[in-house]
Amino acid sequence: MSKVYTLKVEEGRPATTDGKPSVGPVYRCIYAKDGLLELPSGLESPWDFFRDSVKRNPDNQMLGRRQKLDSKAGPYSWLTYKEVYDASIQMGSAMKSRGVNPGDRCGIYGANCPEWIIAMEACNSSAVTYVPLYDTLGPNAVEFIINHAEVSIAFVQENKIPSILSCLDQCSSNLKTIVSFGNISATQEKEAGEFGTTCFSWGEFLQLGGLDWDLPPKKKTDICTIMYTSGTTGEPKGVIIKNEAFMSEVLSIDQIIRLTDKVAADDDVYFSFLPLAHVYDQIMATYCIFKGSSIGFWQGDVRFLMEDVHALKPTIFCGVPRVFDRICAGIKSKVSSAGSLKSALFQYAYNYKLRYLEKGLPQDKAAPLFDKLVFDKTKQALGGRVRILLSGAAPLPIHVEECLRVVSGSTLSQGYGLTESCAGCFTAIGDVFSMIGTVGVPMTTIEARLESVPEMGYDALSSEPRGEICLRGNSLFSGYHKRQDLTEEVMVDGWFHTGDIGEWQPNGAMKIIDRKKNIFKLSQGEYIAVENIESKYLQCPLITSIWVYGNSFESFLVAVVVPERKALEDWAVEHNFTGDFKSLCDNLKARTYILDELKSTGQKLQLRGFELLKAIYLDPSPFDIERDLVTPTFKLKRPQLLKYYKNFLQLN
Repeated sequence: MSKVYTLKVEEGRPATTDGKPSVGPVYRCIYAKDGLLELPSGLESPWDFFRDSVKRNPDNQMLGRRQKLDSKAGPYSWLTYKEVYDASIQMGSAMKSRGVNPGDRCGIYGANCPEWIIAMEACNSSAVTYVPLYDTLGPNAVEFIINHAEVSIAFVQENKIPSILSCLDQCSSNLKTIVSFGNISATQEKEAGEFGTTCFSWGEFLQLGGLDWDLPPKKKTDICTIMYTSGTTGEPKGVIIKNEAFMSEVLSIDQIIRLTDKVAADDDVYFSFLPLAHVYDQIMATYCIFKGSSIGFWQGDVRFLMEDVHALKPTIFCGVPRVFDRICAGIKSKVSSAGSLKSALFQYAYNYKLRYLEKGLPQDKAAPLFDKLVFDKTKQALGGRVRILLSGAAPLPIHVEECLRVVSGSTLSQGYGLTESCAGCFTAIGDVFSMIGTVGVPMTTIEARLESVPEMGYDALSSEPRGEICLRGNSLFSGYHKRQDLTEEVMVDGWFHTGDIGEWQPNGAMKIIDRKKNIFKLSQGEYIAVENIESKYLQCPLITSIWVYGNSFESFLVAVVVPERKALEDWAVEHNFTGDFKSLCDNLKARTYILDELKSTGQKLQLRGFELLKAIYLDPSPFDIERDLVTPTFKLKRPQLLKYYKNFLQLN
């Protein structure tokens, strides 16, 4: 009998007469059997984590980046904990001199780098709420966030200054101070000045502050950050995360790793490349700061990602499926080009170790000899020192997860979380092989249950419990900024409704199997608000209907399109194609023609690269009720469309 990693704390209940669907039992992780993790007294703000680490290890390396030598990246150079602490205190003091007070909002806009973390810690020191700004939410997202969150000061990467300046005419009533991560030009200063906004270089702004000032008191109920995330309507939603939720999440990671692995320490090195504008990397960076570990940043160019990894040699690596997929593909191609003898030895060692992992042996005991002889080389793909691998943001394909567990020489945990759950709310236990293909068990701050979704055929009370994942606990968000209506939609009776469909496994792990709402992630972690995209493609005069599909195992979108009959027949006449409407829909040239027109419509309407279609299938018949593809009000029935068109689009 395999071990069960969850504990039932409340029974489920059947559907009610007032229309509430049935819900399954409430579970929590066995590591929280005596109660959910709560913030210990004496901890009020993430600043406490940082301050305590500085006291313990003032001279330890904290933030590192590669120095450019003759436009080539050299070795990592480091700022110590004490240097970052002093810079953060000074920046906090400079913010105060510019009239930024506790509770005010500060934007941070740019790629991962030491300045990003210093700006974040300056906010933490001063009880100022930081608001990550980023442009992947659409062209006007930065302007929207500045105004919606009433951001009065922003720390901005040098090459992002022009895009901040370009929206000043729309948001200068809020934004009064811009601080560059680097330099600022006289022209940029002048341009901002015309809107009453003052620009500073990093060095100039630092000079405005001092080290000797009284930091304001902080409370765990203060808002740590407002993090904007995709909304189905196209407008980003501001997720409010308080200090206590943020810190509870960090302590929960520590608790689970302490009980199942080896916690981070001051000799650990974390590689930071996932966007700090998202909660995943922020939480991981804060965990490393809490433990006194070192954080090395990538150069910001995906072409040099692996080169940066080899220069840093991290011990903790957080990735997304696409990166892990590439790493495994690279290892496999190296093996196959090494000749048939080495290839056969590798395959033998791989199968041998896999067999013992499947039997439940831990990573380091499954095949120690082969780890030395064979997998020591494959371990070098991530620099040779990685001991903790974490994957999130989208489901990790099973073949990639298996490959990493065998060849990386590291434990691997796949997790699942949302901005609203302050990053991970479920995590697989690193050395428990039976959790492969799942997102594991609830974190120690969270309780989870499934709610039936009858319209999709999911029943939380069946022998294979399936339904919408609902969460409650201590690391959840406190609502959407200025959007009580949206908050009430997802927080019902104290339960946060994630919109994701899960299935409990016999060992207590959760498997994500579907999405309730029409918003999903591609494999690189980008959110797709699909209705918004479909409405833009429908502006193409060549089509009458469209269903766009993507999933988190792929990096692109495909679609089924019903063409506008006359437009396609006119094109056929012009290009000397004969045949009826149905045969025209099967014509590859017609398909290419319509796909090109759709791409061009998408580009005109400012769709981003990953929102452009990669392939389409043309259906001469409109989506209809007879085939159960639309509702009586002609809303698309997505699960049914997927089932019906799966083979036409060759979807997995």
